[in-house]
Amino acid sequence: MQYANQFGYSDVEPFEVVRVISEKTIEVREMDSERDYSVKLDFHVGGFSAHCSNQSDQKWVITSNPANPVVRIRLGKQGWKSSDGRRFKLADAPFKFYDYNF
Repeated sequence: MQYANQFGYSDVEPFEVVRVISEKTIEVREMDSERDYSVKLDFHVGGFSAHCSNQSDQKWVITSNPANPVVRIRLGKQGWKSSDGRRFKLADAPFKFYDYNF
């Protein structure tokens, strides 16, 4: 796996695997992501300010950034986690999702 996506409640942030230390320890770096505005999201009155009815259609341009800090994550009984408790899942592709309805 070349990527580790961080899951924070309903949002997902893409990270790339920089170095494999062992079977249970890897170093990852957050990737830069910019929303692709060619996909028009539909917002309707509701919720706190608005409700997005097609948020699953959102697209992001994801790029590597060597200037971002490297984070070490470890595999435990509950999956991959950083020392500050962020949860990660290894993947073949980077993935970004922003929950507009949260």
